[in-house]
Amino acid sequence: MCRMKSTPVWLLLLSVSAGVLSVPINRDAAKQEVKEEAQEEENGDTGLYYDRYLREVIEVLETDPHFREKLQTANTEDIKNGRLSKELDLVSHHVRTRLDELKRQEVSRLRMLLKAKLDSTNVQTLQMDHASLLKQFEHLDPHNQNTFEAKDLELLISTATKDLENYDAERHEEFKRYEMLKEHERREYLKGLDQEKREKEENRLQKLKEKHRQHPKVNAPGSVAQLREVWEETDGLDPQEFNPKTFFKLHDTNEDDVLDEQELEALFTKELEKVYDPKNEEDDMMEMEEERLRMREHVMKNVDANKDRLVSLDEFLKSTEKKEFNNAKEWETLDAKPVYTEEELQRFEAELRDKEEELKRKAETLRQEQELLKERGKALEAQKREYQQAVLEMSQRQREQPAADGHPPAGPNGELKFQPAAQKAGEEKGPAEQEVQNNLPAEPPQNLPQHT
Repeated sequence: MCRMKSTPVWLLLLSVSAGVLSVPINRDAAKQEVKEEAQEEENGDTGLYYDRYLREVIEVLETDPHFREKLQTANTEDIKNGRLSKELDLVSHHVRTRLDELKRQEVSRLRMLLKAKLDSTNVQTLQMDHASLLKQFEHLDPHNQNTFEAKDLELLISTATKDLENYDAERHEEFKRYEMLKEHERREYLKGLDQEKREKEENRLQKLKEKHRQHPKVNAPGSVAQLREVWEETDGLDPQEFNPKTFFKLHDTNEDDVLDEQELEALFTKELEKVYDPKNEEDDMMEMEEERLRMREHVMKNVDANKDRLVSLDEFLKSTEKKEFNNAKEWETLDAKPVYTEEELQRFEAELRDKEEELKRKAETLRQEQELLKERGKALEAQKREYQQAVLEMSQRQREQPAADGHPPAGPNGELKFQPAAQKAGEEKGPAEQEVQNNLPAEPPQNLPQHT
């Protein structure tokens, strides 16, 4: 995807399409390899169910010179309030045709999703009202399913912005549930052990937890100590010659004059490596990604002045002038305090029990349906055998019927079949019998006189 300079507000959308999932950058000395790695990272999926549609719309719009020029002068409000969407009427016919095609493909995809959802819930409908069902999707106009209009672009921008703002909160909630599930499984495992084994296992787990907490000092993200460490260990430069502007240019890997969320998260890799090692049993890589998210949110809160989820060079340089930049406190990692309360864990476990009961009920229903199908299969098999026996008996009767009526049996094609044995018997008479037969009159005498 092509990304433009001097258009940080449009990069808000590009950061969505480029992906907000963090992937550490393995930096090499060669600048070209750095660019290639950055380009590969930009191809990540945002997790939005309309990610591909968003990505393709942005790519098509950027091919239009007029729209691209308007983007260069647009600000955040122009994009968010929909004024930029009105410029869609002036794009080329080829671009509009391609956008229409993209929308029809998206509508078709959503229809298939709706059908699959209805099929999975066993909802029986005589006729599916797609127009009504499509209203639940906010990133396009459901009333017009054939052409891409200004309203579609406005809805796509507003929905992507809102979903991006909610994305971090959803990630935090997902991580909390992951931690509660892990604790629930730990407690259930310990319950299944006898007292001696349980005490031994509890001691082992406690030692692992203490070992995880014994890590070097973690610098606050965005502080001078943290940036100098990256400058020295990652960039291989003299820490005494640290220069914020040069640092910004080095880590603006796609050279768009802003640091997006992905580029920021890559800066925290050295700090995270102090705490997490995938080879260690006590270190959880899911916790590492949650820590990375917390660090990025911390930097954005203190540096991103206009709240566009991007850090410009001006914002970055101003942040280095703040008191906190040089006197930041040590960063508190996740192990400093739990991410959930005991009450939250109890509610979560109750929810798990309810789901388990529901799954048991569904499993029992499926078992009964399976037994019913087996019984029906047996009945059908017995009925099949009865039909086969009836057909066999009918065929046998049809073969026996001609003989019972005194007619010679018929052949396979209906021809009469005579008994060659009877003929042969006549041919094999002895000489005496043959002579007697020859002496018999061929015909009784006619008109003999009657005696009185």
